[in-house]
Order: sequence, then C-alpha cells, then structure tokens
Amino acid sequence: MDKCKPTQHFMQHEQMDFEIQALLGGCFYQATDAGEILAMAERIPSGDFEQWYRQWFALGERIQSIAEECLADGHIVSARQAFLRAANYFATSINFIDGTTDPSRGLNAWKRHRHCWDRFCAHLNPHAEQVQIPYENTAMPGYFFRPAVRENPNKPLATIIFNNGSDGATSCMWQFGVAAALERGYAALVFDGPGQNAMLWLQGIPFRHDWEKVVGPVVDFLSDHPDVDTGKIALSGLSQGGYWILRALAFEHRIAVGMADPGVMDVSTSFFRHMPPEMIALLDAGEKDAFNEAMEEGLNLEGHSVRQNLAWRMKPYGVKNYFDLYRAVRQYSVRDLINQIQCPIFIADPEGEQFWPGQSGEVYSALTSAKTLARFTAEEGAAWHCEPKARSLYDQRMFDWLAGIMPA
Repeated sequence: MDKCKPTQHFMQHEQMDFEIQALLGGCFYQATDAGEILAMAERIPSGDFEQWYRQWFALGERIQSIAEECLADGHIVSARQAFLRAANYFATSINFIDGTTDPSRGLNAWKRHRHCWDRFCAHLNPHAEQVQIPYENTAMPGYFFRPAVRENPNKPLATIIFNNGSDGATSCMWQFGVAAALERGYAALVFDGPGQNAMLWLQGIPFRHDWEKVVGPVVDFLSDHPDVDTGKIALSGLSQGGYWILRALAFEHRIAVGMADPGVMDVSTSFFRHMPPEMIALLDAGEKDAFNEAMEEGLNLEGHSVRQNLAWRMKPYGVKNYFDLYRAVRQYSVRDLINQIQCPIFIADPEGEQFWPGQSGEVYSALTSAKTLARFTAEEGAAWHCEPKARSLYDQRMFDWLAGIMPA
C-alpha cells in the first residue's frame, strides 16, 4: 500500500474515492454532512458513473426540498445550511457525467447547483454580493463576501481572491478558503473565469493559458470597490489554480501576496505522464489524424473510466479532439516566467500529490521572491491533492502565515 495515499478508502475507483474524501473535508465548514456522504458511498457501486449521477442528484433534490421548507417556515440558518449542502451535492453529481448514458443532463444539474449556491449566498449575514466583472466582450460572474464582524465598518478590507481550478464547482470555494477567510476578518471574492462554471456551462468560453488577462480585470474591479483596501489584495489558487495564480502574478504586480495549493509549474505533465514516446513524436510532427487514431485505439484498451476522465478534462479547453488538447496544454507552463514574480508566495506541498507530484518543490526552488513551502503529510491526515480531509489544518497554516504578511 502507498503510505502517501489516504488509508481510509471508500471506493476502489480512485477518483471517486478522492471526491468522497473532499466531500468529507467540507463537513468542517458545514458544506456537506458526513452521514449523507457515507450513505452515498455505501449506495453507489464503485466505478458506476450512472449511479453516481443519479444518487447524488437525488440527494441534492432531497436537501434542496429541506432548504425550501425551512425557508418557508422562517428557519433561515437551517435553510442556508441546506442550500449549501444541496449545491455541493448537485455539483458532485456531474463529476463523471461524461461516462453516463446521457451527458447532456450535466447542464441542468449544474444549474441546480448554481441556484442553491445563490440561495445560500443570499441568506448569509451579511449576504454575499453578486458581481459582474467586466471581461473582454462579456462579464465574469462573481461573489464578494464581507466578514460578519468588523471592528471599524468604515475601514477598507484586506481581500483575498480565491481562484478556482480546472473543474471545481463555485460552491466548493466556501470550504476551500472563503469560510476561513471570513472568520479571520478578510473579505473574499470568488469568480468564474474562462472555462470555469458559468463561463463554460452558459457561455461556452474555454480556458486560456495567459491567465494574467483574467486576473487583471478582477484586480481592476476590486480597485474600484469601496470596501477593498487596494494595498491588501491576495490571490489564492486551488488545484490547477496553482498554475493560474503563478502565471497571473508574473505580470500582475498590484497583488500583495499569493498562495498556491499546490504549486503547479507545468499543467501538461499530468496529461503526458503515461504518454509513450511514439505518441509524443506524432504530436511533435503534427500528425493529427494518426495521433487521434492511436489515442482511440489506446482508449479502447484502457476502458471506459479512462475515456470518461479524458472527456471531462477536455471540456474546459474548448477542443474536440485529443491532438488539439495535447497541443493546447503544452502552453500551460510558468517555467520561463516564474522569476518575474515579486510578491511573497505560500506553496502547499501535500504528500502523495497525484496530479502534479514534485511540482510544489520545483516552484519553490525556482521562485526568487520571498517564499514558504508548507509540507502536509499522510501522518497528519493531510495527504493527497489539496489536502481534501484536512482543510482546517491547511487554513491554520496558511492564514497564520498570511497574518504576518497581510493582516486583515
């Protein structure tokens, strides 16, 4: 057994097991409930994508009904908590939607997630402000959160931008930073960038590698916000956000501090880790048809699970074939730019990182600005990508570090 991986397994299917671990981690911030999660883990056959969708969607519906009933009866706290859980369960239902009998159901499930998230945000105290961040010819939807307790209501707020990753739901950002920031007196902003959530599902706008052109407009927006201390803006990146924020910070020097969980130097390594040399040669030679044919042959041998995962990963890049995907992801590297970063950086380095192993250390070594590498271990229950079951431990270390550099 790999000691770096969690020893408590709920499913044999590794990615499903990871999703269960992350949901359990959300219990600390009331984003999920352990009993509801464990009941699903017992009910869903490992690797059964159709049942994964059906069972989590049904749970989302049941918890949303509870939220609506509580709201009608004037039980605001109960309604708010249930709306958040329902949002996360609806979002969870689509994690493997491309492997089901009808992937088109993903859009409706995502909309149900966003509806419940909006209801949660509207019943916070103070409520989250829904915002539209100007971006090229459209706008990026976002949410601005203020802490409930402010010693001086007229004092501008130190603010953290929480940058999501490649496929996380908007609602998951509550447990991955927002709740902890508000408890410590920070304001928080979450937004959907290109390829993420509303920008992907509703507008069909894909990822872009030059993420500074995404974060720049976000900083412009905050610079005009009356509640924001423009000298105290931090940028936190979750999962693939560990690449987004490093790329942005190489160009955007109005940001005071950055946090990467984990550090991602080159996104493409997670795609190329098992790619045979002869396939890379076809890619380099521009042999599109041959490459795609070889990929299809390989996926027929690998099985349904690998095909589903690749389809899910391909979607936000806005490409329709494997050749274009693998050519595109090669642009997602900061190796030639990382020395342009000027602000202090906190880098999480979880033991057993399964997507970008070793890259947190590589990022730390390459940075020339002030830097901190924080190790998270299996012994602490904090192994694996984004420390799924140890968010309170991550938050304690990161926010204690942040308080010494950019206090609230």
